[in-house]
Amino acid sequence: MRVLLSNDDGVNAPGLAALAAAFPDDEVWVVAPDREQSASSHAISLHRPLRIVDLGGRRFSVDGTPTDAVYLALNHVLRGRPPDLVLSGVNHGPNLGNDVLYSGTVAAAMEGALLGVSAIAVSLAARPPHDFGPAAAFAAALARRVASQPPATPTLFNVNVPAGPVKGYRLTRLGVRTYGNEVVEKLDPRGRSYFWIGGDASHQDIPLSDCNTVFDEGLVAVTPLHLDLTHDGLLGGMAGFSIPGYRRELDP
Repeated sequence: MRVLLSNDDGVNAPGLAALAAAFPDDEVWVVAPDREQSASSHAISLHRPLRIVDLGGRRFSVDGTPTDAVYLALNHVLRGRPPDLVLSGVNHGPNLGNDVLYSGTVAAAMEGALLGVSAIAVSLAARPPHDFGPAAAFAAALARRVASQPPATPTLFNVNVPAGPVKGYRLTRLGVRTYGNEVVEKLDPRGRSYFWIGGDASHQDIPLSDCNTVFDEGLVAVTPLHLDLTHDGLLGGMAGFSIPGYRRELDP
């Protein structure tokens, strides 16, 4: 199996090394940012050049975002030799609920799915010190399962693994996770204001959500994510919707 690995913690991150080690008999390619890019979301560098450094052993660093790394990997480094799967991680910390909108880890995997390759984002939902081995092993097992029966269309799975040995997993939906809506204002040595945003993370109690599964049940959460953000329910109920002064074109 040929796999492409990336992340948002940087090419030298221990979580990425653990993920690579979980594929000892496979063709592993690593294309990842040259430094930490956490919470970079799906940013892509369209207005500056990017540099790739060949580190040897099918490992490459990119001086850009996680999305840049996967884009360059699939369209340049592995052009004409697509991998069976893209995996992103293992992230240092959870990516649950709303986190998927901010996460560079999820964005790297999402870019793979957008470019036609099924992908897995895997995060370790634990505090330091981190033992990435169980999360990497679970991700590799899931990768082999997905590759053995590929989905009809490229699919993205978001995986969060609690600390310790894996007790089991649950197929989940996204929960709701917030950071307290806090803004802390301080002054720098020159008397100018600067701000820290966000506080302690918490989640809503939603049964069978990824948050409850990881934090309350201690199980791995496997969440398939849909790349089409269209609100079909609302769209289907807008038959009588109109904007005064403008003509609405009806569907043919």
